[in-house]
Amino acid sequence: MSNDTPVDPRNVTQPDAPTLDSAGKPVNVVERDLNDPDDDTRAVDEVITPTSIREKEQDAEELNRKSAEIERKVADGR
Repeated sequence: MSNDTPVDPRNVTQPDAPTLDSAGKPVNVVERDLNDPDDDTRAVDEVITPTSIREKEQDAEELNRKSAEIERKVADGR
């Protein structure tokens, strides 16, 4: 038994389809969100948005430098 009910194309979503504004024009939501001056959500965004790998690498390098400095001081007996 097959379902011969026609599909309304307005109800079909496309996973890679661009977001459209009310006029039907594409909206770059990433650029829009980055340029959004709304500070009310900025704190929440910073908490839930992971930091970049580059920032983590820089933090790790800083910790390694501090650790090496402490190990040198311990080895020198200071």
